[in-house]
Amino acid sequence: MSDTARTSTSDPAGVPALDPTSGAPSVVLEEVTRVYPGKVVALAGVTLTIEPGTFVAVTGPSGCGKTTLLHLVAGIDTPTTGRVLVGGTDLATLHDPSRYRRDQVGLVFQLHQLLPRLSARANVELPMFGTGRSSGERRHRADELLALVDLAGREDRLPVQLSGGERQRVAIARALANSPHLLLADEPTGSLDSVATNRVLDMFREVQQHGATVIMVTHEHDVAARSDRVVEMCDGRVVGETAV
Repeated sequence: MSDTARTSTSDPAGVPALDPTSGAPSVVLEEVTRVYPGKVVALAGVTLTIEPGTFVAVTGPSGCGKTTLLHLVAGIDTPTTGRVLVGGTDLATLHDPSRYRRDQVGLVFQLHQLLPRLSARANVELPMFGTGRSSGERRHRADELLALVDLAGREDRLPVQLSGGERQRVAIARALANSPHLLLADEPTGSLDSVATNRVLDMFREVQQHGATVIMVTHEHDVAARSDRVVEMCDGRVVGETAV
C-alpha cells in the first residue's frame, strides 16, 4: 500500500497540513455538537479518541449521528461547537480540506457516489489527479485496485452496467487509490453478499496492518465484530464502547 507520490506538507496560507509521512493519525473529537437548520441535533457533545492504527466500528440506529461523525472527521462538514483533531491538527485550521481528503483520507460513501459517465477505471483514477502520478501510473494503479476487489475485466464498464455490489467495490477501490492513512467507510457492506463482505473486511484489516486508521459505520453487528473496537451511538451521543 506504499505511495511515493505525496504532495508537500506546507499549506499555501501558512497553516500546516497533516504530515503525509507521519503514518496513521489519531482522531479526537472534543465536545463536538452538530446542529442543522431547524434545530436538528445530529451530534450532542461527543467526546471520542481513536488511537492511531486501530480499526473502529461505529454502530447505532438510523439517525443517531454515525454518518455526521464520519463527515466531520472527513472534513466534509464542520462542528457547530467543539473540535475535531486528526493527527493533532484541528481540521478547522486547514486552508484546503479537499487536499486533506485527497492526501490523507479514503472515503467509502454509503451510496457509492460514482460519476455515472465515467468508467470504473476512471472513477478510481479520480483521487489520483494532482498527486504527481502520470496517466500510465494512474491507470496501472486503478487496474491493480479493481483486480483487488475482484473486478478485473470490468474496468471499462460504466456504473449503470455494474450491479450494486460491484459499484460498492469500485467505491472501495477508489478510496484506496492514494494509500490513505485514514480510511472512513459508511455502511460499506450494505449491498454486498456474505462472500464479498468478508473480502472487504479482510481488505480493511490489511489496510490497517499497513498502518492506517480505519473507522467504519455499520448497523450490522457481525460486521462490527470484525473490528478492534465498537463505539455505540444513540441520539447523537456515544452511549457505549466495547473492545472486540
